[in-house]
Amino acid sequence: MPAILIHGVPDTHHVWDGVRRHLTRSDVETWDLPGFGAERPAGFGSTKEEYVDWLVRRLERVGEPVDLVGHDWGCILTLRVASLRPDLVRTWAGGNGPINAGYVWHPLAKIWQDRVQGDRYMAELRAEPFAEEVASGFDVPLHLARAMATRVDEPMKDAVLRLYRSALTMGAEWEPGLSAVSAPCVVFWGAQDPACQIEFGHRLGDSLHSSEVIEMDCNHWTVLQRPAEVAEILEKHWSAHAAA
Repeated sequence: MPAILIHGVPDTHHVWDGVRRHLTRSDVETWDLPGFGAERPAGFGSTKEEYVDWLVRRLERVGEPVDLVGHDWGCILTLRVASLRPDLVRTWAGGNGPINAGYVWHPLAKIWQDRVQGDRYMAELRAEPFAEEVASGFDVPLHLARAMATRVDEPMKDAVLRLYRSALTMGAEWEPGLSAVSAPCVVFWGAQDPACQIEFGHRLGDSLHSSEVIEMDCNHWTVLQRPAEVAEILEKHWSAHAAA
């Protein structure tokens, strides 16, 4: 049974490159979501529900339950999958993606959700200033922030706007479903995240069955700041439930 790692926004599968270098298992796959380094299917509207449906269909093709992992929006989407289709998920791990009715979207998300401000933001977005903003605001190493920024192309900009605009009330809509998650879970969360505060990591842990919440001494992008530590958390989690 493979491990499937799902990225967040504005990322691609490359956000997991550092983590993968520290993993010992060979059956690890990192998927690009449509619009985020992968072509969007015809008619794909990049709403949160469409991303969940896409993940479900692709996981069905794997043919067996997987070890599912998500960061940021990858955390949110994979947990929705785990709540709707527990038969597809052997274990789950993830973080820095809040699913709670009390969560208030961060300032940049609110800009993206506004049609005028969001469209203007994306039209004016330039790679280097964006990379510097990510590096200074979220403690991402500048060379990794630059690599991330270069991958923010026009399809991704459009996908980001559509996704966030579909998610105005995501927490209230999806939080109740967390009670249906049956896979063994571990939550790992950057404790200094200004956009997705640590309290929502603990709230997520409270919503999941038998979950552990690991506070990591870093910012939002745990997978970029602490890749070896993330890999260790994942392998410990997978080993603990190897017979599941």
